[in-house]
Amino acid sequence: MKSRLSMAMTLLFIVISLQSQAQDVAIKTNLLYDLTATVNVGAEVAVAPKWSIDLSGNFNAWSFSDGKRWKHWLLQPELRYWTCREMGGHFFAFHLLGGQYNVGHVNLDFLSFLGSNFNDFRHLRHQGWYGGAGIGYGYSWLLSRHWNIEAEIAVGYVYSRYDIYECAGCGKKIDSGRHNNYIGPTKAAVNLIYVF
Repeated sequence: MKSRLSMAMTLLFIVISLQSQAQDVAIKTNLLYDLTATVNVGAEVAVAPKWSIDLSGNFNAWSFSDGKRWKHWLLQPELRYWTCREMGGHFFAFHLLGGQYNVGHVNLDFLSFLGSNFNDFRHLRHQGWYGGAGIGYGYSWLLSRHWNIEAEIAVGYVYSRYDIYECAGCGKKIDSGRHNNYIGPTKAAVNLIYVF
């Protein structure tokens, strides 16, 4: 009898302690990426008072008509400092990012404000990798005990190395080993979050 009571108390203690730690874990999706049919998921864990670590991943493998493609994957780990408490209110962030892309035959002129020449993307395909870092600011609104909405904007530096091909699917390699240095926005997010 004592051993059963002891086991029940131990189990209750474990459940209570797990439940209190669960408020320090969240999963999320970036609604802006969802609008572009990019599959994305993120997870955030509080690691200390006012500090959390966020890891987001994105994947888009879609090809479109007329040889258009916008394929990519991205991983973006982020360290966050919360001004009040973790996962609520204002935060400042430092992130790294890296991934690969295969983009071609798309009109990206609307991105010319970013300072890069995107004219090549209309007629050629670029395939390569990128890596970078940035700093950001965001705010998380508490909607209920388990649901939050979060907005974040970040700027930083990205280095990209790529090859250029004639067409989207086949294509002779025209140039290789080209690179680009980019400074500007590196993250825009409106996240729907579930906090455990």
